[in-house]
Amino acid sequence: MNKTAKKKPKWIHKDLLGLEYLSKEDIELLLDTADPFKEILDRPIKKVPALRGKTVVNLFYEPSTRTRVSFEIAAKRLSADVINIATETSSVKKGETLNDTGQNIEALKADIIVVRHNCSGAAAMLAKHVNISVINAGDGWHEHPTQGLLDIFTLRKKLGRIEGLNVSIVGDIAHSRVARSNIWGLTKLGAKVTVCAPSMLIPPGIEEMGVSATSNIDEALSNADAINILRMQFERDEEGAFPKQIEYFKNFGITGERLKKAKKNIIVMHPGPINRGIEISSKVADGANSVILEQVTNGIAVRMAVLYWLSQANVIARRPKADEAIL
Repeated sequence: MNKTAKKKPKWIHKDLLGLEYLSKEDIELLLDTADPFKEILDRPIKKVPALRGKTVVNLFYEPSTRTRVSFEIAAKRLSADVINIATETSSVKKGETLNDTGQNIEALKADIIVVRHNCSGAAAMLAKHVNISVINAGDGWHEHPTQGLLDIFTLRKKLGRIEGLNVSIVGDIAHSRVARSNIWGLTKLGAKVTVCAPSMLIPPGIEEMGVSATSNIDEALSNADAINILRMQFERDEEGAFPKQIEYFKNFGITGERLKKAKKNIIVMHPGPINRGIEISSKVADGANSVILEQVTNGIAVRMAVLYWLSQANVIARRPKADEAIL
C-alpha cells in the first residue's frame, strides 16, 4: 500500500449555509465534483441515478428564476424527485413559521430543503430545527453560496486557476449576498479581490474580509483578470441616498469604451438579473469577454455537486443543540 497516496476527499457538513464556513478543501471538492457533472449536461441523455429515491424541496420566500430553475434541473439530472413550494400559495400565508414549515417538510420524508429567504440567517435557523440537509439559496444580505461557487467555477474553467487572479467586484456591495460569498470563496482560494462602488455602498470595515476597496472604476479595472458586475438594488434605497441610475451608469457602468482600458481578455461576469444601461451596456453583456450565460449553465453542474455531497451517507444528520453552530 502506498502510504503517500492522497487521501480520498470527504464531505462532513450536514448543510451548505455559506462559503464563510467552508475550508479551502471543501470548496475545491465541490468545484472538482462539478467538473464531471458538467459533462453530463452535454450527453444525449442528461441524467444519472445519483439521487434516485431522494426528494428535494425548493422553498423560496423571494422571487427567483435562475436559482430556483437551476436547482430543479440539477436535482432532476441526478434523478431526484423535486417539489417546488410557492410561499404565496402555501401555509406561510396562514401564519406558519419557517421552522414549522421545515419540520413539516421533514415529516413528509423529504431529504434536502433548498431555501431562499429575505432575512439574513434564515437558512441557518432552519438548519438548527431539522435533521435533513438545508441549502442556502440566498438569505437577505448574508450569503448566496451556490452563486459564489458557480462564479468561481466559471473563472476556473476559463482561466485555469483561481490562485493569484485579480478579481474586481463592482456594484451594490452593501446589499449583495453574492459579493460576500464570492469574497469568502475567492480569498480562500488565493485570489486578490477588489470591491468597487459609490462610497455609500461599500460597507465599513469590508477590508477585514481580505479585500481592497475603491470608488474609482478605472482603478478597479486596471489590473483585473475578471470583473463581476452586481445589480444595483435600487429597491433598497429607502433614504434616497443612491446615485441616480443615469449617474451610476456614467460613473460605474461597464461599457465598451471603459473596457478598452482593461486587460484585453478580461472576463466579464454578472450573476443576473442584468439591468442593461444601468450597470452594464448591451455591447459588453453580449460581447466576446462576457461569460454571463456560461455562468448560468455552470450553475447546474455546481448545484449538482452540492446536492450530491449533501445526500451522501457519510453525512450523519442530527438535531444540534440550540446554541450549536451548523457547519
